[in-house]
Amino acid sequence: MTTRIDEIAEDIFRISTFVPAINPPSGFTFNQFLVKADEPLLFHCGHRRMFAPIAEAVSRLMPIEQLRWIGFSHVEADECGALESWLAAAPSAVAIHGAVGCRIWIGDLTDRMRPLRDGEVIDLGGKRVRHLDTPHLPHGWDAGLLFEETTSTLCCSDLFAHAGNGPALTQDELASRAIEAEERSQSMSLTLATAPLLRRLAALAPTTLAVMHGSSYRGNGAHALETLATHFEQKFAAATR
Repeated sequence: MTTRIDEIAEDIFRISTFVPAINPPSGFTFNQFLVKADEPLLFHCGHRRMFAPIAEAVSRLMPIEQLRWIGFSHVEADECGALESWLAAAPSAVAIHGAVGCRIWIGDLTDRMRPLRDGEVIDLGGKRVRHLDTPHLPHGWDAGLLFEETTSTLCCSDLFAHAGNGPALTQDELASRAIEAEERSQSMSLTLATAPLLRRLAALAPTTLAVMHGSSYRGNGAHALETLATHFEQKFAAATR
């Protein structure tokens, strides 16, 4: 495994670990995103067993103990497996998540949590992140995403996931690669709300998509999200005929 650091938007850093053994021969990346601000935020914790190299990478950008907020999309090992390790390494940090997730599982894990309402904004000091409830998108009742308002960066978890170890940031079209990957994995929850939720994200007009698996994207994020919305809308209609 190799872990690298790249700045994908102003003071937003992608920490990417490439694992060739997963999805061979292409391999697979697992990405975390550090938002540097007066109150720094880490989105995605990573697997518990990958904590050491990820923490070492974060320490090259800032002292880990200065982390203030730790967020993630939903319950899954690559999203939050190392949550307890991060909370131990950063004594002032608080886990942030949607109200559903805090109620059904985080509250049993730690008292250091802050439930977020849909649309609630946290001022990090120089950066502002908005929590968005996205139940079952990409999967999980507790799912949610973060939008950093000053850079128009959407931390979009498994949306647009694709294999390989490409560039940290690309302007190449990602929707078709994401759809192809989803057709193979069948990992996303497909509900009547899938397309409307994607269109709600598109309305934010993100210019950077912080992708958890694969390259992040700079460009017309709204168009990319609308492309996904149309695809899943048609797929849901075909499945329910």
